[in-house]
Amino acid sequence: MTQERGGSGPGTVGRVALLGVPLDENSSMLRGPAQAPGRVREVLFSGSSSDCAEDGTRVIGGCLQDAGDVSPGTGEQAMQEIERRAADLLDEGSLLMAVGGDHSITWPLVRAHAGRYPGLAILQFDAHPDLYDDFEGNRLSHASPLARVMEAGLAQRLVQVGIRSTNPHLREQVDRFKVEQVTMREFSPETVHDFGSAPVYVTLDLDALDPAFAPGVSHHEPGGLSVREVLHVLDRTRGRIVGADIVELNPLRDPLGVTAAVAAKLVKELAARMARDAGATPAQPRSKDRN
Repeated sequence: MTQERGGSGPGTVGRVALLGVPLDENSSMLRGPAQAPGRVREVLFSGSSSDCAEDGTRVIGGCLQDAGDVSPGTGEQAMQEIERRAADLLDEGSLLMAVGGDHSITWPLVRAHAGRYPGLAILQFDAHPDLYDDFEGNRLSHASPLARVMEAGLAQRLVQVGIRSTNPHLREQVDRFKVEQVTMREFSPETVHDFGSAPVYVTLDLDALDPAFAPGVSHHEPGGLSVREVLHVLDRTRGRIVGADIVELNPLRDPLGVTAAVAAKLVKELAARMARDAGATPAQPRSKDRN
């Protein structure tokens, strides 16, 4: 579709489906992220801020279309249902902007994208690597999704930004999977992450942000990114962003709605970037026989 836009750049943008994934059974400490999709929608569609992203792309009433929520169930069935719903939207020609939920939802979402975007790369914003082989006996834990992705060979590159909580096992996993990791000790917003012509999936755990900017998460890790630094990294990332998720908003720890507002802002900016990038090669449909 074509939108009237301010600023420079192409006027043709793609359709971005907003998919809620209300799952938090794989959270290791607190429940609450299952309530996040509804809270983010309240902010997005409240009229409290502009319908457009900062570059002028119309998101609300424009490129972003609400696709409702997944009804995931539990366990492996939940993973399969999330993948199925995501795959159906991709096969319909949509780009996918998912809102969790805990970080375990990234595993089935990446599975849906990998079969349609050969050579997929992942840009992860996070305080934690989320590379545990398993956490407390749960291989579907929100502390393990990127381990599942990398051991399955679904991503050619994994770049992690904002890391500041790790341990020897996770460092071994970083080496095992050849992860490109930017810790907060070495972070610079001027760094350019160049993915070339590769399709890029962005997974954004809100605890990548310093708790001063995003207090409504289950795991507070001081010393993190600002909202502007995240936007600056995204703006300087070279590549075609084809899908994204925003996870780990916990409304039960966000009584003033500060973190929900941050999440809604990031939804708009990511959706606008995805829509602008959509002029490149579209996803490749896959057969209905999915694992």
